[in-house]
Amino acid sequence: MDGVVSQFKDLWKELKISNDAFIRTTDQKHVDAVRDFIERMVKAGDVYKGEYEGWYCTPDETFFTELQLKGGKCPQCGREVRKLKEESYFFRLSRYRESLLSMYKENPSFLSPQSRSKEIINRVESGLNDVSISRTSVKWAIPFPNDEKHTVYVWVDALINYLSAIGWPDGKAADFWPADVHVIGKEINWFHSVIWPAMLLSIGMKAPRKVFAHGWWTVEGKKMSKSVGNAVDPREVIGKYGLDAFRYFLFREMPFGEDGDFSEKALVARINGELVDDLGNLVYRTLSLAEKFGEKIEGMPELDKELDLEGIKKKMGDLDISGALEGIWSYIRQSNKYINENEVWKLKGAEMGNALYNLLESIRIISILISPFMPDAADEINRQIGAKGGGIKDCSFGRFSGKVSKGKYLFQKIK
Repeated sequence: MDGVVSQFKDLWKELKISNDAFIRTTDQKHVDAVRDFIERMVKAGDVYKGEYEGWYCTPDETFFTELQLKGGKCPQCGREVRKLKEESYFFRLSRYRESLLSMYKENPSFLSPQSRSKEIINRVESGLNDVSISRTSVKWAIPFPNDEKHTVYVWVDALINYLSAIGWPDGKAADFWPADVHVIGKEINWFHSVIWPAMLLSIGMKAPRKVFAHGWWTVEGKKMSKSVGNAVDPREVIGKYGLDAFRYFLFREMPFGEDGDFSEKALVARINGELVDDLGNLVYRTLSLAEKFGEKIEGMPELDKELDLEGIKKKMGDLDISGALEGIWSYIRQSNKYINENEVWKLKGAEMGNALYNLLESIRIISILISPFMPDAADEINRQIGAKGGGIKDCSFGRFSGKVSKGKYLFQKIK
C-alpha cells in the first residue's frame, strides 16, 4: 500500500495537481474520528445489531442486491461476486427518507449535475432500507466501537474521512464545514448523496452544499479500467504530447458530469485546432507585431467588451468546466478576429499602438484564465509579455506595462 501511495503522490506532482494534504484512512486521527462518529450515531439510537446477507464484490468492497447484479456479476466492474451472510451492525437509514427528500427539495443543486438527481430522488421516494455498517469477515479495517469482533465497513470509514481530514471533531473543523462541494465518481453517488447526508443528520451535522457526480472516461465506449486492460497511462500521453495539452484535453473534451471517450485522434485535433491555431497563433502574431512596433503601447479598451467574464465565472461555479473553457476560447477567437478585421499588420503609429494595447491586455487576461488548466502555457505567455499573472480580480483592462520578448510557439502542430 505504501508503494501505491508514493505512485499517486509522484503522479500528482508530474501532473501539477496541488493539494493541501494527502489523507490516508490509516492515520490515527482518522481512526479516532471514525469511532467517535459511530458512537454518536449509537447515542442517537440509529445503530442496531442484526444479520446481513448479500452479494459481495471483493475488489469494489461493495454489497449488491440480486436486482443490481448484471448477468450475475458486479454491476460496476463486471467481476464475480459471492454470497455472504454475517452478523452486522446496521444504520437506520430508513429513518431519514423524509429528511433527505426535504433537503433535496430545499437545495436543488445538492444533487448535481441535474441529470443524476432524478435517479437518486426516485430511489429514495421508493423507500430506504437500513444499511450494514460493520463486518466480521474483514480484520484489517477499523475496530468497531465497543465490539471489536466487528470492523467498520470500509465505505462508512471512507465517508467520515471528509471530516477527519479537516480535524473533526476539533473546533477548527467548523471553519471548513459544511463543504461547498464533494466531487465524486458517479458509481459512488448513492453513498455520497443518500447514506452520507443521513449519517450527518444522525449526529446533528449539516450535509455538504453540493455533491457533484462526474462521469467516466471510456475507451471505445468501455469504462477505463486496469482490470479490463484498457487504461491510458498519463505519463505516456504527457511524454508524447506534453502536460498542458493533456490537461487541456481532459478538461475540454468531456462536459463535466457526463461520460467521455478518450482517443488520441480527438486529442490531436484539439492540439492542432484550439491550442496551435487559436491560442498559439494569437500570441505569436501579436508579439511579432509588438516587437517590430518599437513605440509606446497604449490605447483605449475595445476588446474588453468581447469578454464574458461573468459567464465564465458562473460556468466554473457550476462546475461546467468545458463550458468555461468554451467561453475563454470564444474570447481567444474574437481576439484573432480583431487582428484580421482590423488588418493590424498594416497599421502604424497611434492606431497600431491602440491595437497592440488591446491585444496584449487580452493575452494577459487569457493567461490568467487558462492558468488553472495549462499552468506552463500561462507562465510562458507571461514571460513573453512581461506580465506577472494574477487572479480573477486582475481580469480587466488596465495600462499595459509589460516588456515584450517573443519566444517560441506555445504548441507545435502534430502531423
